[in-house]
Amino acid sequence: MTVLVTGGAGYIGSHMVLALTDAGEDVVVLDDFSTGFEWLVPGKAKIVRGDMGDGELLDRVIREHAVTDIAHFAAKIVVPESVADPLGYYLNNTVKARTVIEAAVRGGVKNFIFSSTAAVYGDAEEMPVTELTQAVPVSPYGRSKLMVEWMLADAAHAHGLNYLALRYFNVAGADPDGRSGQATPNATHLIKVAVQTALGTRPGTTVFGTDYPTPDGSCIRDYIHVSDLISAHVLGLAHLREGGASGVLNCAYGHGSSVLEVIALVKKVSGIDFPVSLGDRRPGDPAQIVAAADRIRAVLGWRPRFDDLETIVTHAFDWERRLLKRNAA
Repeated sequence: MTVLVTGGAGYIGSHMVLALTDAGEDVVVLDDFSTGFEWLVPGKAKIVRGDMGDGELLDRVIREHAVTDIAHFAAKIVVPESVADPLGYYLNNTVKARTVIEAAVRGGVKNFIFSSTAAVYGDAEEMPVTELTQAVPVSPYGRSKLMVEWMLADAAHAHGLNYLALRYFNVAGADPDGRSGQATPNATHLIKVAVQTALGTRPGTTVFGTDYPTPDGSCIRDYIHVSDLISAHVLGLAHLREGGASGVLNCAYGHGSSVLEVIALVKKVSGIDFPVSLGDRRPGDPAQIVAAADRIRAVLGWRPRFDDLETIVTHAFDWERRLLKRNAA
């Protein structure tokens, strides 16, 4: 059995590759390295440089490596960018994902894990959101991901493809052993931005909107440690291999923190009082998104290890210091 990991040289994908190779799995990574880094991929994994939208390449990779499972991480993920470039997002996240799904069906791949997003919920009226909450995304990013969920459900019905669509909430932190983390220089994740500001590699951090209907006026998000997120993927793959049902699961802890609370915690962990500016709301940003996370625990037996925002921030800060040293070498 071989697991194909698309986007396996990126932030979240590389953590999946680490978890799989740590478990003794055979892994092949497909990445175009537009945002990923080869040095994040552990040496035990095979690397194929290429475009996930290349059906012939996918056919060859699936055939030559005897791929039985696919974990599909490759995607564009910046909400405001999706508002400005919707067609680019639909091409990359939806059209190319269709190519991956089609290749999986054509190649007899049995199981498919898909990186979906909490952005499919949009400005949900109920909070916390459950997997049964109506999905009404407010950004092209969210819509591009929801379309893939629909395609997977239809492919499962028509072709017997087993799948799990894992709806990520706000992923942060880094591998506790320092082997991987968010390495993209201009990443937009709040904790990454705030940590870089504390370390002086960014001039400042901006709070986008302070007039939301939340206790302190800033957006509220449900943050999840990347290692806990990946443990859900590993359990999800085992679930499908054992004949478990396909479907959708929220990946989160079930409680939220505001932008201002996160920034205050980064200042505490780093010991540095860095500059923060207040900006306008960004298009496509819901005021609040927090998950009901009981279903993933019941279905997969998932038990998070790092459900603590200070731990998440500490791991992100430690990673960023390592990254600074690496880039300076």
